[in-house]
Amino acid sequence: MYTFNPGPSQVYPQVRQYLQDAFDEGWLSTPHRGEKFVQLMRQTVQELKTKLNIPQDYTIFFLSSATECWEVLAQSLTPTKSFHLYNGAFGQKWYQAAKALRPATVGLTFGIDEVPDADNLPGLDEQTDLVCITQNETATTTQLRDGTILNLYNRLPSKALLAVDATSSMAGVQIKFIKGDIWYSSVQKCFGLPAGLAVMVLSPRAIERMRQLKERSHYNSLTEQYDKMLNFQTTHTPNVLGIYLLNRSIHDNPPIKVTHQHVVERATKLYDYFDQATQLRPLVTNPETRSSTVVGLTAAPALIEEVKRRALENGLFIGSGYGERKATGLRIANFPAIPDAAFEQLVQFFAKEFS
Repeated sequence: MYTFNPGPSQVYPQVRQYLQDAFDEGWLSTPHRGEKFVQLMRQTVQELKTKLNIPQDYTIFFLSSATECWEVLAQSLTPTKSFHLYNGAFGQKWYQAAKALRPATVGLTFGIDEVPDADNLPGLDEQTDLVCITQNETATTTQLRDGTILNLYNRLPSKALLAVDATSSMAGVQIKFIKGDIWYSSVQKCFGLPAGLAVMVLSPRAIERMRQLKERSHYNSLTEQYDKMLNFQTTHTPNVLGIYLLNRSIHDNPPIKVTHQHVVERATKLYDYFDQATQLRPLVTNPETRSSTVVGLTAAPALIEEVKRRALENGLFIGSGYGERKATGLRIANFPAIPDAAFEQLVQFFAKEFS
């Protein structure tokens, strides 16, 4: 069985051996205040910086999920309000979570085939603490390209930081971390690992904001987490197994430049195929806003149900559409952990059954 569900998605096959090694090496009962864990944290941080091209002066944190990142950013880096630019359910949920804590928070939507205009963003003003975007919106299978993110970054209000949800892109495509202040991702997508861990990356500008605000009112306050991370520890009992699996996987996988090229080439082939050859069509029609890591398809509800049913019969689990597009959509994860053989089987399935 191959799974193309966009999260939790298929894990790397070597995870099975990592789990056995973790048990044999005693990681499941390793004290998180001991030197063994500290060494694991130090190695994992350096592996992430090396393999993903994260600047050395950026700080890495480990949280439980991308959802926890929403909470931490609102608590610790947003004294007044944030501005959220989104075109799908996950960007909207981030906006709603932030607004619940900071009622002055503003949201602005745009279309799935639309490239946001950084010069025309109503509601973005000098009182904005964070500008929040979703680089790869899993619900709508769209992606903000580097040029769009750079334009936003260059037009930030004077005190604003740029925060980027990279949940469906980090470890799958190359990220220009210097063009943002906060980046975060959960590991159950492009990292190819079991759910339960998030990686958050902060720029020196974001750390300086944290120092100015000194927010320490919560168990996961960023200031407290930073103080602990100076010694490669955490404020509370961490997901030791998740960090161990991340360490092993990042070490064994190629640099992000290699992974990026492979993922983008595979996405191009998939879009070329679905643009021409089947009864389904790509959900996103503008090539400039299509995601490289999650391919969306659309068709009538009856056809969607038939595709999913027959795909399962052929050992292929295809993700449903999300939210209002659940009945009329399919989502195909193009994450690094899914082998080329799976995509060959997928294309053969569509060619045989739905061309």
